[in-house]
Amino acid sequence: MKIFTKTVDKRSRKAMTEYLRTHSRYNTMNSWNNATSYSCNMKIYNFELDKKITDKLYELIETDEFYDSINDLTHEFDASHNYEWQTGFNGRSGGYLVLYQGGRKPSGYKSFCSECGQKNYTSVAETGNICGRCNKPGRKDYSQTHMNIYTSPGLGVDHYEDFSDWDMDYLRRRVELVQEFDALADAIVAEAVYMAENYEVQEETIYVPQTRKVIAYV
Repeated sequence: MKIFTKTVDKRSRKAMTEYLRTHSRYNTMNSWNNATSYSCNMKIYNFELDKKITDKLYELIETDEFYDSINDLTHEFDASHNYEWQTGFNGRSGGYLVLYQGGRKPSGYKSFCSECGQKNYTSVAETGNICGRCNKPGRKDYSQTHMNIYTSPGLGVDHYEDFSDWDMDYLRRRVELVQEFDALADAIVAEAVYMAENYEVQEETIYVPQTRKVIAYV
């Protein structure tokens, strides 16, 4: 099985610099944007798995449920870094895990409806507790400032850096960040293998209600 995580001697500037400079990279947006960041090739054929597991994974990726636990892993990484560092998939088929910059900022919302979830830019004290969407008295003020998460895919990460003038502590923190990123890729592969070993893909027929106009006798 492919292992992305590497041991790095964090006492050595040369070792840390070599790790960062030779790490695989991929576009944060499109190739024409000329911005890249640290990446891991997450295409199934790159996982170095036996044929049985590989074939099962190609089946699993056609299901929505397969991505739920993988998304949990990426969201956990993002939250652990207060969303200043985030991960996402890029590439024609989403085959590359990429490290992005981002953050959180106030959304401006002051209240929400506990019945339907509608957010509002005014407080209950300003406009009352009746929701404008569902007309129920369910509006409540946020106890803390409501924040939006944003990603900056147009920014590269260490795109042209040679790291020669970086402080050792700062360089060490960057190496540790990228090692965490690699560890996330390993966790995703491990989760994918677990699902391939423990789940089967089944087909089910879903009947979707459809609204149409008909003639009725009056």
